[in-house]
Amino acid sequence: MSINPSPFNNWSRTATARQLLAMVLSVLAILALPDFVSGQTSAKSNAKEKGKKVDSAPSSGPRDYRSANFLVHTDLPAEEANELLKRLETMLALISKYWGRPNKQTIEMFVVRDLEVWPPDSLEPPGRESIEQRAGLTITRGSVNRQTGQLLAAKSRVYAIADRGVPQHEAVHAYCHQTFGRAGPTWYAEGMAEMGHCWREGESRVHCLPQNVKYLRSVPPKPLRAIVNGRDQTGDSWQNYAWRWALCHLLANNPNYFDRFRPLGLGILADQPDATFERVYGSMSQEIAFEYLFFLQNFDLGYEVTLTAWDWKTKFRSVTAALPVTCVVEAKRGWQASRLQVKAGDEIEISAEGTWSLSADGPEFTPFGAELPASKPDLEKPGKSSKAATPKRASKSATEALEELPSVMHYESRFKPGQLVGVLFNDYELSEPFAIPADGVFVAPGEGQLFLRCEEAWNRLADNKGKVNVKFKLKSDK
Repeated sequence: MSINPSPFNNWSRTATARQLLAMVLSVLAILALPDFVSGQTSAKSNAKEKGKKVDSAPSSGPRDYRSANFLVHTDLPAEEANELLKRLETMLALISKYWGRPNKQTIEMFVVRDLEVWPPDSLEPPGRESIEQRAGLTITRGSVNRQTGQLLAAKSRVYAIADRGVPQHEAVHAYCHQTFGRAGPTWYAEGMAEMGHCWREGESRVHCLPQNVKYLRSVPPKPLRAIVNGRDQTGDSWQNYAWRWALCHLLANNPNYFDRFRPLGLGILADQPDATFERVYGSMSQEIAFEYLFFLQNFDLGYEVTLTAWDWKTKFRSVTAALPVTCVVEAKRGWQASRLQVKAGDEIEISAEGTWSLSADGPEFTPFGAELPASKPDLEKPGKSSKAATPKRASKSATEALEELPSVMHYESRFKPGQLVGVLFNDYELSEPFAIPADGVFVAPGEGQLFLRCEEAWNRLADNKGKVNVKFKLKSDK
């Protein structure tokens, strides 16, 4: 199979049973399974982005390194090889816990930095070809009972370049094939493999490759239906891998959808006929499409979908002069339901009380973006210890704190940091955000449900503190 030599090309293939007959022997009633092959490419330029040189150390040739679950043949220096084993074991512990199935057999991997130091016959031809194309490849051979179709055995071999998380990506495929006998449809198999090398225990923040953020934020979004219903093939392009990762990351972490996502995945891996995206999420397709588009438009490194999940349950109503609408807005969350339904031109009196800050030790803001004076250190009181009072550490400004955050896309806003801002939701579309006036009159710019939030970079919400109480009532002519 010819391979596009583009340095960012992802490649994989699935051989048919006929193609595999030349490679795998059948014994009596045992029929060889097709090879399951999946992969991902890399590039020297991306290795440099992570601060590593592709040829950072000379190698005398491949050596074997072992851990509890992996046998890695690699030309990496010993220190880097052992570090790779640690990353692989950490990742395997996370994914086996997620899927609820421990790894039961060694995953064998060939991880290559410099192909020239490998003997000509040390790699299978497909594996060597993938390495030459700066790719990753997982080949799984197995056998089933001819009469019952029961899986009897499956053994994987991974071939991967030594950068950009490719070994971890391919190790996810190997685990799935050896444990379940399959990895599922392309969108799930490749999306979860991309997630695998980005997972961190106990958190849901985005840790993907920076190039994925740049790409997904700079092109028109690929429709959700095109991802899950398309006839894409594994290994088609790194761009398509990015779309699949984004969808799986959203579904696996968003509290609106994660309770269905894991059972769906287990059903897929068990080859259950009703385990399809359409049957599991069909009734929620509009909500998922909306949140998926919102994620693509706003995410960055450090973004947390747990803090930006959309509120689909709160009831909204119109306001009257006699019956006000109240809500609480937290600084550390994205758009939050105000419970207020408005029509274009409605004049609403608004008041907001409370303060919030944009970092753990940052300055406090009013709900309208005004920075409050920093508190002074406590002076020594009579009768207390004679030790001098210790001044509080100078807090960082919102701008300084934002600049320290690792980020790919520069966040720009026309609002002040910490300002209370609103947006209208109507038929799965959002209006342009607008500022909420300080204790004044809010004139609704259109019709819809009002959502509010504290103005802040979308990937900086987690360390925000504080909340404000907001009250709306219909403006009186008196």
